Amino acid sequence: MRLKGLDLNLLVALDVLLDERNVSRAAERLYVSQPAASAALGRLRDYFKDELLVLHGKRMIPTSYAENLQPEVRQILAQVDNMVSMTAEFDPLRSERVFRFMASDYITTVLLIPMASELERLAPGVWLDTRLPDEAIQLEFERGEIDVMLVPEEFTVAKHPSELVFEESHVIVGWAENPIFQREVSKEAFFNASHVGVRIGPDRDMTFTERNVEALGQPRKMAVFAPNFSVVPWFLVGTHRLAVMQQRLVATYKSVMALATAPLPFEFPSMRLMAQYHSARTADQGLLWLLDRIRHHAAMITDGRNSPG
Repeated sequence: MRLKGLDLNLLVALDVLLDERNVSRAAERLYVSQPAASAALGRLRDYFKDELLVLHGKRMIPTSYAENLQPEVRQILAQVDNMVSMTAEFDPLRSERVFRFMASDYITTVLLIPMASELERLAPGVWLDTRLPDEAIQLEFERGEIDVMLVPEEFTVAKHPSELVFEESHVIVGWAENPIFQREVSKEAFFNASHVGVRIGPDRDMTFTERNVEALGQPRKMAVFAPNFSVVPWFLVGTHRLAVMQQRLVATYKSVMALATAPLPFEFPSMRLMAQYHSARTADQGLLWLLDRIRHHAAMITDGRNSPG
């Protein structure tokens, strides 16, 4: 299909080329040969009358025009994808749709796993594809390739709709035989203990929990940085280490592991978990159905009717 002389398939190539800034890698993602990707770049340069990508040493750098063009291209592609995938009605019993989430292992454990059990009955053909947070997945969200991001409020993207799922409290957690739990855990005792923290993804990004503990301005004795929340309890059992964890996630482990908890001896903000979806998908009936199921399970969790463990 052509619009004002532009082959619309080239918009997909343009988005990938600007994302990768490398013709060989773009060719791999587009499932075409490198010469074909180079030819697509040439046609795009001719159409837009701009170099779009300029070789600088061994790297390709986008022109200022290309940088301004990229978000518009992504918005168009997201709208087209929404139009193609969307039907007038969504029938969960007949649908074979794949819903893609960006969610941490904590959110997957306390929300998505209980919800998946219900979906097996309500929507037996529907698939859930969950991805851990990182910068690459956020770019996929911007392109409309992720249906829902389940993230703390501070990690949402301002230009896309979001809604509150639930609020989460945090507690101190450690081995049940750790003597620190024999009395009220003071602030001094907390900071004198060794700690287990979490850093996410290849860039070792700080979590909501880590950011807010560090904001207290008092250094901790870090013994372990875990790659996700779910392995933290395993670093605690049999040791005197402590961690700050989400209360609902701890509840899933206390039933199967020798863990103890205590209130935090200082003020700590509740985490506001948000469900965010792309602005181009506001009329997607399947997504609206999925958001309704998320609301349903969030209400059950909040009321204690679907409490993990």
